[in-house]
Amino acid sequence: MPTNPSARVPLSEKELHRHRQVAEAFGSDPARYDRTRPSYPGALVDRIVAGRAGLDIVDVGCGTGISGRLFQAAGCAVLGVEPDARMAEFARSRGLEAEVAAFEDWEPSGRAFDAVVSGQSWHWLDPAAGAAKAARVLRPGGRLAVFWNAETPPPDLLRAFGEVYRRVLPDSLVARQWTATAMDGYAMLCAKAAGGMREAGAFGEPEEWRFAWEKTYTRDEWVDQLPTHGDHGQYPVAEVEEVQAGIGAAVDAAGGAFTMRYTTIAMSAVRASA
Repeated sequence: MPTNPSARVPLSEKELHRHRQVAEAFGSDPARYDRTRPSYPGALVDRIVAGRAGLDIVDVGCGTGISGRLFQAAGCAVLGVEPDARMAEFARSRGLEAEVAAFEDWEPSGRAFDAVVSGQSWHWLDPAAGAAKAARVLRPGGRLAVFWNAETPPPDLLRAFGEVYRRVLPDSLVARQWTATAMDGYAMLCAKAAGGMREAGAFGEPEEWRFAWEKTYTRDEWVDQLPTHGDHGQYPVAEVEEVQAGIGAAVDAAGGAFTMRYTTIAMSAVRASA
């Protein structure tokens, strides 16, 4: 169940309700989400799999299966756990086994796994409860790895995107993404994940990994992705279309395409033997 979170903590009850609304909106167009959202670097998958064949993996908040399919391609058996039935159904249509449940409430029915992964989703869980549940389903020596894509457009476009959001949707969650340093927010999420792993008391010391990569977008490709970010779904269609028009014009002014710099930031820890 992915999104671009606001890393401000603690959240008020009003903010928590808003975040739940954002989370529930992503299943409204899973095909767009799957079509437009970025994948993850092969180096991340290789680091988690570590050359071992046939790993059993749980993908927490698997969404449409973007990360799960990467692990399948690496020879792993992947089970997605996804609270949104619409997203889970789409994941199944793309060949990923998926069960509908919040991870904290999910019943593993005695199954054990070699890795628990979560792409762009772990911030929806209480980090200590999530880590404790992961510890219960991991075999000794199994790995918990949670990760996010932090994106940084060219500086001129970053300023232009921020100006569009300040003008059209100044109070939106996604507006914060273009008016702050993206890496700072995701680093905070990683720190919270590490704290949860330590609190669970079943893991070795967490490690932070970072992987830099790039992806080039045309104007239309980037505009198509916009509704899958943040809380766009909570605003009138006309306002979202105004944002899309403004962002599209900014990309046109930059030559009709641009290269987004991504950093995939991960926090990982290994399940203790005892």
